[in-house]
Amino acid sequence: MVYALFEIINILLGVVITIIIVQAIMSWLLAFNVIGLQNDIVRAIWTTLDALTAPIYNPIRKIMPDFGAIDLTPMVVIIGIMILNNAILPPLRLALM
Repeated sequence: MVYALFEIINILLGVVITIIIVQAIMSWLLAFNVIGLQNDIVRAIWTTLDALTAPIYNPIRKIMPDFGAIDLTPMVVIIGIMILNNAILPPLRLALM
């Protein structure tokens, strides 16, 4: 039972990392005018990705200094997820088993 719970957490963390990477790539495509928000599908995807990541990004953006046009928040979140997934969850799983 505990193993299944940790596997579900692992899968969800992988999904979150994937969403963050997709949003970062999409933001670059928008910034370089490869795609535009005039397209309904692009706007719907962008709005959905923003709604999914905003609750994660906002607390971190309050703490981080402003670097101008460079947003390091996605990188900080991915590093945090990797630390959680590789350094915190395995010992916790062993302690609960």
